[in-house]
Amino acid sequence: MSTADARKPTMADVARHAGVSLKTVSRVVNQEPHVRASLQQRVHEAISALGYRRNEAAARLARGASMMTLGLVMENISNEFYSRLAAAVEAAAADHEALVVFGSYEESPDKERMLIESMYARGVDSLIVVPSAADHAWLAEHPNLRTVFVDRVPRGLENADVVVLDDVRGGRAATDHLLARGHRRIALISDDEGLSSVHDRTTGYRAALDAAGLAADEALVVRGVFDPWRVAHEVARLLDLADPPTAFFATNNRAAIGILQALRERPERPAYVGFDDFALADVFSPGVTVVRYDVARLARGAVDLLLNPAQGSRRVKVPVELVARGSGEITPIGRR
Repeated sequence: MSTADARKPTMADVARHAGVSLKTVSRVVNQEPHVRASLQQRVHEAISALGYRRNEAAARLARGASMMTLGLVMENISNEFYSRLAAAVEAAAADHEALVVFGSYEESPDKERMLIESMYARGVDSLIVVPSAADHAWLAEHPNLRTVFVDRVPRGLENADVVVLDDVRGGRAATDHLLARGHRRIALISDDEGLSSVHDRTTGYRAALDAAGLAADEALVVRGVFDPWRVAHEVARLLDLADPPTAFFATNNRAAIGILQALRERPERPAYVGFDDFALADVFSPGVTVVRYDVARLARGAVDLLLNPAQGSRRVKVPVELVARGSGEITPIGRR
């Protein structure tokens, strides 16, 4: 393929393809008023046919604005989920010639607010936020700050734009998978249920048990554990019960790693399913069965909402899938 063939289409190409003036294409692309509907349709058809993408950075510079910078505020970038999300947001933003700055609030709502307000004070007025469990109504104090939330629905903001996973379906799929292998005592290892993602995964877990005619045993439900070492402690405690669980559902990757740590020192071999894929999950023996999803799709959805503001709240739900690798396929002792 020649260099000319590989170049990106321009507005001039769109104008030629649509049979309109360059000024008309510019007005349509910039959503200016008073362009006839028939002309708009021709321009949009040409854009679709050619695969034209507006250069956001050039558009901002033409208006006298600086290079577009997006902010990404996350819980903890040392967690694999957040590092993957950061890389995916950076890649999605690069498609729009935008830069990304990052910040981690490390489970502190006060630090989360400080990061958001500091970025805004420095001219970063477009943010992607993985919100804490705290109330975010204070963001209404900054009406010029554009914010899209990822992975969790923020408390206190009814009209927020949010990109989330299909968490209820994921929690149910994980639990159904274990039920289908004969497990009836399935423990839940969860984070803060004040987080919408954790709440919804727990809802899916309970719905699966209910559909199977089982009541959730609250003695097997662990809430509010964040660190793998604490998870390992709780798993050991549950396995020491007189009637221990035969399987576990972990609502995030840290919990799944904690289960792995606990089982290194135990003779039992319970089944377990984690939510979130992670590096080396398929290297363990058995491999870790997980509910996974496309992180790039999560990031693209957030960037697209951020760069295409609209009135009212918008919700984008990213699908999930269960990947069987062995740990979720272990049957209870005495069953085959």
